[in-house]
Amino acid sequence: MNPFSRIKIRTGALVFCGDDVALIRRDRADSTHYTPPGGNVEDGEDLDAALARELAEELGLDTALAQGGELLWVVDQRVTRPGPTPPPRKLHMIYRFRISPEVRATLAEQELDELPDGSHEVGVIEWIDYRRTAELPIFPPIGPALATLADPRATVANAALDAVTDANYTWV
Repeated sequence: MNPFSRIKIRTGALVFCGDDVALIRRDRADSTHYTPPGGNVEDGEDLDAALARELAEELGLDTALAQGGELLWVVDQRVTRPGPTPPPRKLHMIYRFRISPEVRATLAEQELDELPDGSHEVGVIEWIDYRRTAELPIFPPIGPALATLADPRATVANAALDAVTDANYTWV
């Protein structure tokens, strides 16, 4: 099987509370990176259902308590990565929600990501002013686009962000 001959779809969300956006920080031995909450769409799963499931699993968020839910950006990922399995091409569908401080107060502060051996990697949920995300190690690399939004409700002219490839990204 050739690299990128399979396509996976990942839903993710930028959940705003005022000017703060929820990102999951993962600390590893040799790196720290952030991701928007979300995950892979399972076979036959509806995109909205996948997004609602992932936000419930990772943040404890019931999307019925949030405003928005519109698709903000799509990122096409074709990055070689370590391991024996040829990497899939991955389409990241990034949605946007807004929540109240009251809903934010009920959300999780950490996320447990199950690893293949059954153990868990702990992710810390951080609320960061979206305007300060340009230099953060976020994957997919949406920080610069996020930081330049006029405000958390701003419309975007083009939903397609630059593709992530081996030419512009190094897997960490």
